[in-house]
This record gives sequence, structure tokens and C-alpha cells, in this order.
Amino acid sequence: MFVVDTNILVYAADADSEFHGSCRELLEDWRRQTSAWYLTWSIVYEFLRVTTHARVFRTPWSAGDAWSFVQALLASPSLGLLVPTELHAEVAAEVVSEIPHLGGNIFHDAQTAILMREHGVGRIYTRDTDFHRFPFLQPIDPIA
Repeated sequence: MFVVDTNILVYAADADSEFHGSCRELLEDWRRQTSAWYLTWSIVYEFLRVTTHARVFRTPWSAGDAWSFVQALLASPSLGLLVPTELHAEVAAEVVSEIPHLGGNIFHDAQTAILMREHGVGRIYTRDTDFHRFPFLQPIDPIA
């Protein structure tokens, strides 16, 4: 079980990226596998934000094209979405108390980390080194 972070999805989508081939291949492998892998809605919306943003994505996609990519992912039989449960506030409080220097933009990653802890998912495929701040996670950079 693992989560795939936004940056891996963006590289898989961006044909101009030097990491496109390897990330696209990984994503296609995950889509075919039978074991569980996950996204969060915040990862999905961040992917939509990045791929449709003219100042961020080299060749921005239309909202429809970006949503079609997401729909193809959501059709993967082993893909799940991590969503908050009734324990979410308790788990968030634990993480905030364990990692007291959280602040600013890191809370976007903290939300993903909290959802992962809440659901017992420890691995995340990402190039974002900020996930190393969460000692209960195992960030994996598939490009390194």
C-alpha cells in the first residue's frame, strides 16, 4: 500500500519533463497492479491546479484534458482515495503535537501525511523532500 504524490502524477502527464518516461511507466504499472495504491482529493486537485496553470505547467492542459487524466486514474481497479474518518481530528492532533514546527505551506503535505497515518499507509512515492519531516512515513523518490 502506498500513496502517489502530485509531482509523480505531473511528471507522468508532462511529455516535456525529463522524468516523464519513468514516471509514466510507473503509473501505468500501478494502474495494472492488483494491490492497493492511493491518492487523496487534495493530491487530485493539486494535479489539476498544476497541469492547467500557464505559469507552472510547460504546456498547460485544458480543465477537460486534466480531468480526463484523473478519470483514467480513478478507473484503476486497485486505486483508492484516502478520505478523513471520524478519527481524523485525533490523528491530526497527534501529528501536530509530535511535529511541533509545522507551519505554512507544509500543512498541505501534513494533510496527506495525516490521512496516510489515519489509514495505516506508510509509503509515499514523491520527489518532495518535505515528506521526510514525518518520521512515520517512508518517502520513496522513484527517480533517485
